[in-house]
Amino acid sequence: MGKVVMYGSVSADGFIADTNDQPGPLFEWLISGDVPLDDSGALKVSQASYDHTRSYWDRIGVTICGRHVFDLTDGWDGKPPSGIDHVVVVTHRPPPDGWDPEAPFHFVDGVKAAVTKAQQLAGDRLIEVAAGNVGGQALAAGLIDEVRMDVAPVILGSGKRYFGAVDAQHLLEDPDVVIQGTRVLHLNYRVRR
Repeated sequence: MGKVVMYGSVSADGFIADTNDQPGPLFEWLISGDVPLDDSGALKVSQASYDHTRSYWDRIGVTICGRHVFDLTDGWDGKPPSGIDHVVVVTHRPPPDGWDPEAPFHFVDGVKAAVTKAQQLAGDRLIEVAAGNVGGQALAAGLIDEVRMDVAPVILGSGKRYFGAVDAQHLLEDPDVVIQGTRVLHLNYRVRR
């Protein structure tokens, strides 16, 4: 089965967006280089960030996110982001009216059901869980194997927390990846079991 990885860009003070759901300068690293990260050419990063991020993106089979992220992105117009095969959406609501039932999006109730569905879809590829409330719930439930952070050199002061509403201690191993890119520090931690 594929590894389950919690992932997101985060401010130095632990936020993934401001109180209005805007990432602001958190994604500045995605346009601060000269190496195209995807086919669109809109994202250009440093060579170090490209080597780290592209190899990760290429291994993702399924992304898990919450309904809030799904709604903010308008469901990526029914096309999973970054070439990912499937998106599993954690929600208590049905798909939006008019949603294409053929789109590779799966709506489930709860993080455990989401990880189970993602494992069925991903095979041996990675399962990415978006940072925030859903990621924090998956961490608290013991479902996360690794935490990946793209730490941006910005202090937001308040907003949406990387680990959501996690209110208990969780230990991570020492970082096994520390890569400095332009306007970002990439960190990977295995979750201590």
